Order: sequence, then structure tokens, then C-alpha cells
Amino acid sequence: MWKFKSAWDSDGHPLLHSLNGNIGRQTWVYEADSGSKEDRERIEALREAFTKNRHAQKHSSDELLRYQNKDKRRVGPFDVDTSGLQDSGHVPDTAVVADSLRNAISFYETLQDDDGHWPGDYGGPMFLMPGLIITCYVTGTMSTALSKEHQAEMRRYLFNHQNQDGGYGLHIEGNSTMFGTVLSYVALRILGVPMDDDVCVAARAWMHARGGAHSITSWGKFWLAVLGVYEWEGLNPMPPEMWLLPYSSWTGIGWLHPGRFWCHCRMVYLPMSYIYGIRGTCKPTELTESLKEELYPCPYDSIDWDAARNLVAKEDLYYPHPWIQDVLWWTLSKAEPLLLGSWLRKKALKETMVHIHYEDENTRYVDIGPVNKVLNMLCCWFEDPSSEEFRRHIPRLQDYLWVAEDGMKMQGYNGSQLWDTSFAVQAIASTGLSAEFKDCLKKAGNYIESTQVIEEAQPPLSKYYRHISKGAWPFSTRDHGWPISDCTSEGLKAAMALKELEHVVNWDPLPLHRLNDCLDVILSYQNSDGGWATYENTRSFAVLELINPSETFGDIVIDYCYVECTSACITAMTAFAKNYSGHRSIEIQNAIERGISFIKSIQKPDGSWYGSWGVCFTYGTWFGLEALAAVRETAHQKGSAARRACDFLISKQEANGGWGESYLSCQDKVYSPLPNGESHVVNTGWALLGLIAAKYHEIDRKPLDRAAAFLIQMQQKNGDWPQQHISGVFNRNCSITYANYRNIFPIWALGEYKKHVL
Repeated sequence: MWKFKSAWDSDGHPLLHSLNGNIGRQTWVYEADSGSKEDRERIEALREAFTKNRHAQKHSSDELLRYQNKDKRRVGPFDVDTSGLQDSGHVPDTAVVADSLRNAISFYETLQDDDGHWPGDYGGPMFLMPGLIITCYVTGTMSTALSKEHQAEMRRYLFNHQNQDGGYGLHIEGNSTMFGTVLSYVALRILGVPMDDDVCVAARAWMHARGGAHSITSWGKFWLAVLGVYEWEGLNPMPPEMWLLPYSSWTGIGWLHPGRFWCHCRMVYLPMSYIYGIRGTCKPTELTESLKEELYPCPYDSIDWDAARNLVAKEDLYYPHPWIQDVLWWTLSKAEPLLLGSWLRKKALKETMVHIHYEDENTRYVDIGPVNKVLNMLCCWFEDPSSEEFRRHIPRLQDYLWVAEDGMKMQGYNGSQLWDTSFAVQAIASTGLSAEFKDCLKKAGNYIESTQVIEEAQPPLSKYYRHISKGAWPFSTRDHGWPISDCTSEGLKAAMALKELEHVVNWDPLPLHRLNDCLDVILSYQNSDGGWATYENTRSFAVLELINPSETFGDIVIDYCYVECTSACITAMTAFAKNYSGHRSIEIQNAIERGISFIKSIQKPDGSWYGSWGVCFTYGTWFGLEALAAVRETAHQKGSAARRACDFLISKQEANGGWGESYLSCQDKVYSPLPNGESHVVNTGWALLGLIAAKYHEIDRKPLDRAAAFLIQMQQKNGDWPQQHISGVFNRNCSITYANYRNIFPIWALGEYKKHVL
């Protein structure tokens, strides 16, 4: 059986380095002899149930983690009287809400790890795992990095997430794309699935009917070229010489330096440019030669690779190239071959590897995300296959892998540990039941304490284009270490919530100097327009999006300001000011005022805010309302920003009392409800939290009563809530799983409802 183990294989591992004993590290380990016959039969039944229903419910429910923890329950389950809640006029009473919350938290604490964090599935994108599989194939580490049990679960995942038309989407709920289909097909073949298997036949038919693999997007072309089944002449250039450009803004061209790109963008194109610069390619094998025939509906030698550079299937083309980009790529495609083998190319390659090694060392070989993780590993192998740097990458692959009833997937990060735990603390603290769950909260507080960044990355930061980190919180683990504005803010808010409960929870508050360091980081993140971006300040101009080469993702070139990040920073600073005074208090007040002005400036005419990291307008509008509430702006005044936002939310409430928003809102930037009036417990939680923050219940509490009744009715007997549609998103177009949201946000919304409405 597969077992989830936190910080597994961490003590004394010669290739693993950690700053805090690998606290928060998530791995799944296969233990052949573990579990009873009944356990194994139950796990198999969960897998079969998912497969049977996979086209109707594409999202797994993290059942393996739940089953593993089924015997950890300390109290409960509790009976919840839902009689009468179906009546739209019925108001849930305090006792019913308290019972629901007690049932919910007593279940949710069973999922908490011993180190205090809540593990969970952070998968969803379909293009991540194929990159890992191709990297292991090219580097000859398929059998050492991925056991036969790993490979079997990966095959299961790919079988389960094939669409009915034979293709694969960008993410598990998306329509089929060439990007998802080609890479999934290649992954299946490397994993040993025969070309005449029904799954491969259907995927190949989908590809061929739409022109073949050479109409894949640029990231897909890159991976195929690395594998040796696509020619490098068919890629738009990614010259490593761009890292030799001057960075200073006074030069003019410095605004184009990749050090000014959004960190996820630059950390992907950094190793891509190295591999492109050396034309790093897999040695030909029987499989690669076969794939050259399988992937294309025409003879491989007949393909016009120059024309293929800008050939993209219509199903994939979310961000078409503007004409200026096509001119740029054509020019570079003619000039770039002259650099091959030149002294300038050698200098550029050396420079890129300096930055790649810096990223590896300063993240303990976790790296900022799954794409650059495997690309950096590949670069280290091309540089020196026997190097310790390459070997250090291999055990950290496990940090990105997650197993559920749908199989093994590669996550969009090494987890969302700090993010989920910070939200969970605030949610449980809101319920008034902290004394009953003090051990749970204390463990969570210990995780938050141990995950704060307490020292800077290696100096000089400016040489490696890094923002300050000391005092911040990352999204996942201390070893990952990249600071983010909203994670820092939610970590601080959780610490403030625990401070207010310190005598109940018996938790030692963080020292003031560490809180001050955190405030310094938050203040440093604010941009000139008053907003906050994600990992760093905005370093260049939105016009650079004209050179976004990805075709698949939107708004990736620079770090933009977002309502979520801005709101999180505002509410964190107000929470800090409530508990402490004196540290940069005037600057904090000025920053809050500027932040509120920014938030109001980006509010949509219909009163909503577009959410960039969750689905979508309900998510963004919750954050917008929380920021306004932090400065005591509520819905009482007609025509105010808060009132217009509440009016928007009320207009989207479904007949059953909930809210249900589709991921299509994110890509189309227009509110898109789930079909058939379906409501979603996570969207409902966000909407209810926003309305309560704006004090809309003092105007009309009936919509809030209906929302609370919906959440209680949707709760399962054991206190859990069902996994519904995907609720996270990034880069406008790719959805991602937050398995813990289905627990956190109903708890939080009902907690605030109990406190403020009842």
C-alpha cells in the first residue's frame, strides 16, 4: 500500500539538506506488506469507483490520505440536525451551526500531520508530470528515481484523465489540447504503454486529426526537442545570451532583462535557454525513433520545421503571438545559429549555470516550481552526469509527487503547506471552539513558526535578482524558501490569531523582532501604484507581455499587482497594528491607504474583482471586501465599493442558497456559473465570508442564512465536505487543486456566521 509520510527519508540522507529537519516535506512511500487485506480491498474499491465515474467527476477526493487517517479521530463524529434547513426561510440556530463546526473540525484535525501542517493534493495540471518523465528518461534515471510502483500509479493517472474524445486537457477539467495530449501520449509510451493500446490509439487519433504534434505549443515543442522527436529548428529561439544583457534601467534595454521578469517566468526560461543553447538532446533509442513516426500524420523528414515554429493548434491558442513577436522570432532564428560554439555562447552558458546552481542551492534542490525543478535537474545532467548537483536533484523529485485514488500526479509546487495551514488556523480560530481544539491549533502554530524565513538567501541578492526574504513566509516549506506577499501576510495573520488565543492554546507568540522583519518585507513589496504583486516588486512594464512566447498562459512576463495579494497585505498590517504599535506605524498607515486606493481602482463595473489565483470572481471579491472591511468600509452606504461588491455577490447566489462558479470564468474573464444551478461549497464559503466582512447581514441577512444552510446540508456525516469542481487557478488559463479548501472555507464561513450573524 501507499503511505503518506511527512519528512520521510530525511535524517542522514547524504543528498538531502534541510534548514529545519525537512519539516513539511511530503512524500508517498510504497510499502508492499503494509495494510490488511480489508485495507487493500477498500483502497482498490476507491480506485475503481473513481475510474467508473471519471468523466462525470474528474477531480479526485484525496481518499487515500483520508483512509490512512481514519483511525486518528479524537472526538466525534457529532450528529447535526439538518431538519428544516431545506426550507428557504429557515434560519440555522446557534446549536446546529456549532454542532456542524465541531463535526467539521474534529474530522479535519485527523488530516493534520504531526508537524502541524495539513497535507493535501495540489495537482491538476496535466503538463507537469510528462516533463519529469522525459527528464528521467533522458538522464537514464527512470528505474532509480521512479520505482515500478511509481510508474504503475502514473499510468493509472494518465488512463483516468484521458478525455472522452481521446485527448488530454491543460488541466484535469479542461477540454483537450495538443499540449496536454502530446505530452501525455509521450509519457504513456515512456512508461511502457504499447502504441496499440486503446488509450494510445485514441490519443494518437486526436493528434493526427488536428495536424500532428508539430502544432503543439512552444513548451511542448521544447520537451519534444529534448527527447529527440522534434527538431530544434522548429523552436522559436531562447538564446542564453539574454542573460548577458545590461540590467540597469538607464540603458533602456535593461527593462527587457530576464531578471525583471516574473520569477516563475524567468526561472523556467533560464534552464530552457541553457538547454536550447547547447541543443541538449536525448540519445536516439528505439522508442524515440518510433515516436517520430507515431506523433505525426506525415513522414518526419517531410516536416517544414521553420514553418512549425509558429504553428499552434487552435485548441491551445490562448495567447496568440502579436506580429511584433513573430518578427522578433524570425530575426533571431536567422541570427542565433551563428552563436553556436562562439565565445559569447560559452560565456552565456556559464552565466546561466551560475544562476541555476544558485536557485538549486538556495531552495535545497526543491526549486521554485515543478517545471524549473526538472529543467534544472536536466541542466545539471547535461553539464556533468556524474555531478553531485545532479544527484541531489533526484530525492527531491519525491517532494512533488502525490498519490490519490486517481493515481500519481506531479503537483504544481512541493505542496501548499504553509498556505493551507495559515488559512486553517484563521478558520478554526473564528469558530469560538479553540479551547476544544487547542492541541490542533498549537501544532499548526508550531508549523507556522518553523516555516518562517529567518535568514536571507545567499548574497549578493541583487546579482541573482532576488527580493529580500528574512521575515517572510513561503507557500509551502522553509526549505523551498521563496517568499510571497500573500503567504507572508496570511502567515502573519495566523500568528496574530494565535497570539490572541495564547492563553487558550498555550502557544508562545513569535518574538517581536521576527514580526517586525515580516512587516519590513510586506512594506518592501508595495508597488508605486499602491498594489502588491506576488514574489517581488513589479520590475518592468506590462508591454513586455507582447513577448510572452508561451501561447498557453496569459500575463506571465512580469509580476503584476493583484487584489488577493494587496488585500492580504492590508489585512495583515491591520492585524499587526491591532496587537502591536510603534514599528513603522506611519508607513504602515500610508501603505494601507495606498493599497485601498489600488483595490478600488481595479474593481469591475459590476462591483466584482477578478481573482487570479482562485475561481474566480467570488474569490477575488471576497479579498476585495476583506480589504475594505479592514478600514471599516462596509455595505451600509449605497453606491460604495463594498455595497456594489455585495450586490454582485447577491446577484450570483443560486436557488439552493450557494454559489457555484466555473473555472471558465478565469480564462474568459466573465462570470461563468457551474451548469444546472450547481453550487460549490468553496465558492459559497468565499461569498459568505465576503458578505459578512461587509456587514451585509445588517442590511439583509436572509441570503447569508440560506448560504449557511446550504453549507450545513452539504456536509457529510463524518464532518467532511465533498470534493467538487477544481477551485484554484494560475496564469489565467490553468486550473489547480486545493484539496483542503473544501474543509477550510466552509469552517471559516460558518465560524464567522456564528460569531457575527447569529
